[in-house]
Amino acid sequence: MNRQQIDALVKEMNVDTATGPVDARVQQIVVRLVGDLFQAIEDLDISQTELWKGLEYFTDAGQANELGLLAAGLGLEHYLDLRADEADAKAGITGGTPRTIEGPLYVAGAPESTGFARMDDGSETDKIPTLFIEGTVTDTDGNIIEGAKVEVWHANSLGNYSFFDKSQSDFNLRRSILTDADGKYVAQTTMPVGYGCPPDGTTQAVLNKLGRHGNRPSHVHYFVSAPGYRKLTTQFNIEGDQYLWDDFAFATRDGLVATAVDVTDEAEIARRGLNQPFKHITFNIELVKEQQGAPSTEVDRRRASA
Repeated sequence: MNRQQIDALVKEMNVDTATGPVDARVQQIVVRLVGDLFQAIEDLDISQTELWKGLEYFTDAGQANELGLLAAGLGLEHYLDLRADEADAKAGITGGTPRTIEGPLYVAGAPESTGFARMDDGSETDKIPTLFIEGTVTDTDGNIIEGAKVEVWHANSLGNYSFFDKSQSDFNLRRSILTDADGKYVAQTTMPVGYGCPPDGTTQAVLNKLGRHGNRPSHVHYFVSAPGYRKLTTQFNIEGDQYLWDDFAFATRDGLVATAVDVTDEAEIARRGLNQPFKHITFNIELVKEQQGAPSTEVDRRRASA
């Protein structure tokens, strides 16, 4: 079939058959995607076996709760970020900390505090260095933002996230910190490490077919929000990681690379209440003021909650 015939067939099956109320937007999207799929079947001569194996794959990926991981691995999340950047530019929105992907591992409801939070539960204190992350939240003119909500989450020394990894305590390495009167936030935690897709999982199965690895560099995720400002979804990747610019999820961006500095000064170690050297990262955040008619930065998607 040519495209005209395909479009007529799709319309006959998915538009002309309507007998009740129609969600016009859903209809528009379904008709387009089904038409594109039919065209791909024609162009690539996709066999029935290949089609059904593909459907079986999506069934397995859904049951494994890996579709969010697949979206990152195939570049879909990064592509959406690039489109959002372009939409902002067209709306005249400039500046601010760059956005990057959320990923599939956020959990709502993390404990909240003002100014400072210890994120780890102490279970890995002897396994991995202590890390202090701190910064200031300002607007694009440098004005401090008091009470900005800084939600932070990252993996443990095995590359696993609490809630999804049932061996960890509730909300381990997850906190919400409200900036203090100086716009500052401080998180005491442990050095995150990168992780790989489950080696026997559905995402890695596709990456294997593409000859790709499924590794991420060490990184820390952020949601940052404040009344009157555009919500920021971002993360920083840590300099020195072998996958820093080879992130399977394509999340590394200029302006989002952080350096972990070794702190050995005894007075500073004592001031932090420690008895051994630690690592320190500064990550300042600039929020952009909300503008009438600007594209929304809120994404309505299903997220875990504990």
